[in-house]
Amino acid sequence: MMMPMEEKVEVESDEEIPFSASATGKKVHPFDSEGNSIASHVDMSKSWILKRIQMGPLRSIYIVLIKAKINILLPFGPLAILLHYLTGKHGLVFLLSMLGIAPLAERLGYVTEQLAFYTGPTVGGLLNATFGNATEMIISIYALKSGMIRVVQQSLLGSILSNMLLVLGCAFFSGGIANHQKVQVFNKAAALVNSGLLLMAVMGIMFPAVLHFTRTEVHFGKSELALSRFSSCIMLIAYGSYLFFQLKSQPNLYSLVDEGGVNDQEDSDDEEAPEITQWETIGWLAILTLWISILSGYLVDAIQGASDSLNMPVAFISVILLPIVGNAAEHASAIMFAMKDKLDITIGVAIGSSTQISMFVIPFCVVVGWCMGQPMDLNFQLFETATLFISVLVVAFMLQDGTSNYFKGFMLILCYLIVAASFFVHVDHDKGDN
Repeated sequence: MMMPMEEKVEVESDEEIPFSASATGKKVHPFDSEGNSIASHVDMSKSWILKRIQMGPLRSIYIVLIKAKINILLPFGPLAILLHYLTGKHGLVFLLSMLGIAPLAERLGYVTEQLAFYTGPTVGGLLNATFGNATEMIISIYALKSGMIRVVQQSLLGSILSNMLLVLGCAFFSGGIANHQKVQVFNKAAALVNSGLLLMAVMGIMFPAVLHFTRTEVHFGKSELALSRFSSCIMLIAYGSYLFFQLKSQPNLYSLVDEGGVNDQEDSDDEEAPEITQWETIGWLAILTLWISILSGYLVDAIQGASDSLNMPVAFISVILLPIVGNAAEHASAIMFAMKDKLDITIGVAIGSSTQISMFVIPFCVVVGWCMGQPMDLNFQLFETATLFISVLVVAFMLQDGTSNYFKGFMLILCYLIVAASFFVHVDHDKGDN
């Protein structure tokens, strides 16, 4: 009875070779060497074809430009450029440019994560530090070239406030509602390290402002600039040391809660394989960065006209509206991870991004302005500096116990609304007027 069944299996497998290579590999008799060789050849051919289809350029275009729902906003970018030349409506150009840059910022973060699969965790961390806030850096560099130093300072300040208060607040609120039956916890040690870095950034930003407004400079107008450049170099060294500490020296400090649950490992299994090839990620990085650079130029040019046409202060546009462009991706991902009870990733997205901007992007812009001959400094004026100081203190107190709930999130959102209302009625003066 056994022999006819085996012969039948062999006949079926021979007939199915042209159609189902994977099934053939399983059904061919182990002693049939000819069948094995044919099956392995068909397996290799089919896997090669599937790999070409799955990792080809068309699939890459689909994944990067079509798959994500936020890509529905991509046409607003070309439309903003078209309206810039056809009409003089700066307010409309500004709004369309913001909508066009938002999906590009999200896709840039996605492509950076894909490239990290090929570079390893150390270089991947450096890439995230560099490209994680690339949109803010590009907009800031364009504004610096135009001499709009206050726009640079206020937009970067707004990104910090938005991440700390609005993004983290919405994430805590959504996570608390979705997981109301249990207490959500996160890695308190990692959160406190980020809080310490934020306070260090506040110190670096506060001293030039205090030096200026107390009129205690050795050389008026020059000492605060020199102090700002020196402090920026120190802050960049501190951030580099933080990356080394995080990635090399004590990486376990940042993975205690993330790796504590089996579910987190199971959920991450689907995300372990990259979706696009290494050279495709490099190409997309170049394309997205170039497109963001082009749109950023039109966005910066339309700020003053948008302020006049929309009857909004430039300070409100810079601190509240501009950060929406760079933080749209962080906002969505932080809420998603909080609802999945992965608060460590939420803290890394929200507070980690604020740390990057305060300790890396702001000092980097000071150094770039130094190279450009622009007097970019860390004197953010008293109103902005006080706002940042109080906000960092509020967030530090919220994070100190290592737990979150919807009430904490609600309070952070209300704090952000107070900040937004304050900047709506705030009149920004030039430093020479003080």
